[in-house]
Amino acid sequence: MNGSDAAFMGAALSLAARNLGDTWPNPSVGCVIVKDGVVVGRGWTQGGGRPHAETEALKRAGAAARGATAYVTLEPCSHHGQTGPCADALIAAGIARVVSATIDPDPRVSGQGLRKLAAAGIRVDADLGKAAADRVNAGFFLRTLFQRPLFALKCATSLDGRIALSNGDSKWITGPEARAAVQALRARYDAILIGSGTALADDPELTCRIEGYGGRPKVRIVLDRRLRLPLTSKLVKTAKTIPTWVITTEVGPKAEQLSDAGVEVITGDDNVPKLLAERGLTRVLIEGGGEVAAHFLKNDLIDQIAWFRAPAVIGGDGIPVAAALSATYLPAVPAFTRVETLQFGFDSLDILTRPNP
Repeated sequence: MNGSDAAFMGAALSLAARNLGDTWPNPSVGCVIVKDGVVVGRGWTQGGGRPHAETEALKRAGAAARGATAYVTLEPCSHHGQTGPCADALIAAGIARVVSATIDPDPRVSGQGLRKLAAAGIRVDADLGKAAADRVNAGFFLRTLFQRPLFALKCATSLDGRIALSNGDSKWITGPEARAAVQALRARYDAILIGSGTALADDPELTCRIEGYGGRPKVRIVLDRRLRLPLTSKLVKTAKTIPTWVITTEVGPKAEQLSDAGVEVITGDDNVPKLLAERGLTRVLIEGGGEVAAHFLKNDLIDQIAWFRAPAVIGGDGIPVAAALSATYLPAVPAFTRVETLQFGFDSLDILTRPNP
């Protein structure tokens, strides 16, 4: 493999990232087909997870695919689902070489796709751009291997980690540039999750408000053990057009009323990550409040943090970003690695991930 291989795989990875948040329950994959150093076809997984990236790229390449190289960010599938195997499509198109960034851990694939290609006489190279591909596919991998989606915590706080004044006033801690960035962040996730306290305090819509945005509506999830979500809330009023899930332990008339309004009422909150994974979610953005943040942190379920910070101090009487974690020694405190810091107006954004093992 050479520098050109890396450049073409980089282009495929960019295609894969563009549809994050739109392809669940499938992964978001990119494919670039190159012949004689020229790109003849590009594809990425479409909304809802199909058509697959390889199918899209082959369609664009047409006859030029014969004898070409396909750069794919995830091992081509080898099983029959709602569409035929991508490995078979690449073989039928006459592709001469496939460069795959990472292996698909789905037991129906897991190396079988590459072996099928090799058995058909196609040259196969693997693991080019693996680290970047694994990051793009992190949510899909977690769902496949551990029966849970990727969870990212979004925080918008003062310098001292407060999300609101003691009286609950929080509009607005961060400026318009940071709030616009939040909308772009939402676009990259399948769902947005909040607790019932945030739903009651803010009456949010939890939509992706970007001009011209054409992706799938985000699933709105409310953890509401006691079914406190008002029937008059914006979430309930729009539930028939935007997917809205309430996870609760309650049954009865209120649950029926919510269901009649279009809300999917999910009973049994003992294992929320598994419940969400079973419904196909791969990437979930947690937006509040402090009790929810603390629960996921204490249970070691936060994979990433997007921390917006305004240059202001609210003080100790403000509401903290996370409720009590009850740590008794420093090694028990959740720790993260800062990977990037961005500026939006007067506010900053820290992107953090789990530390490398």
